[in-house]
Amino acid sequence: MQEPTYEREYAARGFHAVAGVDEAGRGPLAGPVVCAAVIMPLEDDLLVAGVDDSKKLSAKKREKLAEEIKRVARAYAIVEIDEGTIDEINILQATRLGMKRAVESLGVPADMVLTDGTMTLDIEAPQRSIIKGDALVYSIGAASILAKVYRDALMKQCALEFPAYGFERNAGYGTEAHIRAIREVGICRIHRRTFVKKFWDGRERT
Repeated sequence: MQEPTYEREYAARGFHAVAGVDEAGRGPLAGPVVCAAVIMPLEDDLLVAGVDDSKKLSAKKREKLAEEIKRVARAYAIVEIDEGTIDEINILQATRLGMKRAVESLGVPADMVLTDGTMTLDIEAPQRSIIKGDALVYSIGAASILAKVYRDALMKQCALEFPAYGFERNAGYGTEAHIRAIREVGICRIHRRTFVKKFWDGRERT
């Protein structure tokens, strides 16, 4: 089980609301990027066993953990940045914006923010980026699970409206079947136009 080692180190230095931040959906051809921020309690009896990088967990396990994380978290926030904004400002800036909004939406103000990768956010609180943070840092792992579960559920809903693309299976990622569908029927309103240029002929489903 992931221990909140980083969070406890910061708590010992006087930071008592350490938020982990992560995203889901930077790479897909369709749908929003979803960012989550979470402040987890550090008491032993409130630790959630099994928290890890969301990509290493089965969908069933992620869903169970997401419920547990929401139940015990001191605060959490989940933010979507839509495909139109991604096309307008690019995926990196959209992710930074989503992470900033997630941190600022927390019901408990964060006094230290830990982000996955090399992301620097435009926030007032001190922050630190940690490579592979979703696998190494308890609260970042928790945020990665919340973001992934939320986004997967959202893409399943989109699949009902746009069944041609198999969003319930691919979550908007560029699988062979998804790219073939774009070539055959065009794109739909949740596609990221800047991501599909290579195989889109300009047709759009209404």
